[in-house]
Amino acid sequence: MPRQPEGVVRTPGETVREAQRLLDAGMPFHAHEVFEDAWKSGPAAERDLWQGLAQLAVGLTHAARGNREGGARLLRRGADRLTSRSWERTSGGRDESAQASSEPNAETRAEAGSEAGSDGSGHGSPRTIPYGIDVGGLVTWARELAERAETSPAAVDAAGEAPRLRGQDT
Repeated sequence: MPRQPEGVVRTPGETVREAQRLLDAGMPFHAHEVFEDAWKSGPAAERDLWQGLAQLAVGLTHAARGNREGGARLLRRGADRLTSRSWERTSGGRDESAQASSEPNAETRAEAGSEAGSDGSGHGSPRTIPYGIDVGGLVTWARELAERAETSPAAVDAAGEAPRLRGQDT
């Protein structure tokens, strides 16, 4: 499979959707490249978010290729970066592109609603921010997979272990 093109600028919503598609297809390294584009082209305030997600994807890549120790280390590093929540202190985590549409369709409205907290402020619950990303679920997934990767002699199935970036509804 050819590599993803580099330097593609996407909205946060497009980034999450494309990365999820690649993860589901068992191509976590390609998903890593999508997240890498987001951290390089996005606001500096969100760099830790996108880098953390990229580390999870490349950790899954290593675990799937049989590098259990390296995969576990990257999964934990990505989980730690997501847990720092540094983007939350400097950014509302809102997808401004979703709000810029003059006539939002149902998907845009749902995405904007999932990005904002229950009070509409953009500050979501500890599990789901920003851009509807299930941060808490991903941290749990990464730590559990890291533990299994270290203790199991077999490589993990990348598609079978693909995380749900936005929880159960994606």
